[in-house]
Amino acid sequence: MRHAPTLLIALGVDANLEVVMPARRVELSYLESWMKKNLIRQDEVVLEMTTNTWQLYDELVEYAGSVTVVHPPHVALITRSQVMNDKIAASILARLLAKGLLVGIWVPPQEIRELRGLVAQRQKMTRLATQAKNRLHAVIQRHHLKPPAGNPFGKANNGWWHALALGKLEKLNLESDLATLQFAEQQQGHLQAEMMGIAVENEAIGRLLHIPGFGVITAVTVWAAIGDIARFEDAKHLVGYAGLGTRVHDSGMTMRTGKITKAGRRDLRVALVEAAHVAAHSHPHWKAELARLQPRLGYNKAIVAIARKLLITVWHVLAHQVADRLAEPERISKKMLHIAYEVGKANRAGKSAAQFARERMDALGLGSELTSIPWGSKKPIPLPPSMLEKKESAVPNQ
Repeated sequence: MRHAPTLLIALGVDANLEVVMPARRVELSYLESWMKKNLIRQDEVVLEMTTNTWQLYDELVEYAGSVTVVHPPHVALITRSQVMNDKIAASILARLLAKGLLVGIWVPPQEIRELRGLVAQRQKMTRLATQAKNRLHAVIQRHHLKPPAGNPFGKANNGWWHALALGKLEKLNLESDLATLQFAEQQQGHLQAEMMGIAVENEAIGRLLHIPGFGVITAVTVWAAIGDIARFEDAKHLVGYAGLGTRVHDSGMTMRTGKITKAGRRDLRVALVEAAHVAAHSHPHWKAELARLQPRLGYNKAIVAIARKLLITVWHVLAHQVADRLAEPERISKKMLHIAYEVGKANRAGKSAAQFARERMDALGLGSELTSIPWGSKKPIPLPPSMLEKKESAVPNQ
């Protein structure tokens, strides 16, 4: 089956690839009655991934024996065909399924679907805010203006923008961009607050927080993209899923590698690259790794290499429920205290920031000997006693 926003194209073949149901258009408003009439439990259905796929999947599994969801780029006969339309694509999918030549993608549970939607919505709001800021910057550059001190887009500077001597239509556009920016940032705040609460409640996300370069948003994004870590038998498969593995050509006497494949979840890849940037400029080990790799690979490729190593750490942390082998208890305790303040008291279930940090450290098996956390120029923050014996981290070398 191949579907559009309001309809799908259905076509059926038997085991001998004979057409038993010619291609037909099925309006989604009549899908339930069509399924009751045409599908039985012996039927195997293939569905091409697109908008609202999971809703259709949930409806189809009620009537068909199995439903396989495929990602279009993984079906070469569709993506490389010179002549293609919905009926041809449906026919190709049906015949490949009948011969057992299709590999379906993982169908995430409802919890992961909703979390991915939350992450995607925040990303949309971030892009919307960035676009509005870029247009406002263009006004400054176009008129050779000196922007106000501090954050030029802060509420305190709204009067400066509204007082600019601009033409009627340009003024209208500027006010629209200011309103868009305010809306986008407000939505970002709401969505991030929800992600903070989820990060505190979810044990797996909590484990990811101690990895260098990971904050709450990155940890939520990575976990939502990965889902069940048991799907990946080793770290290499997770690296491939993110598209951070290198292209390989191995034929005859020729063997060469190339750039990363980028054939995976873009959100996961982007999140790891962003984490690599942070880690490479804030963590001693990854600073040294960047210094080692950059002369040979260049900055961008070195960052990608670090992102790949961080993703390997992610696999070990989630699959074996251990701490990062590079974890430094005092550094992690400061990070957890910072996160405690970031998520806010409302998301700490009545715990103080120090209690929150200790609880997170105990979950990782780190810092049982620590009694306080250094905190800038202030006095160290006292830590409650650890509830666990100290245990060694066990993520192997990458």
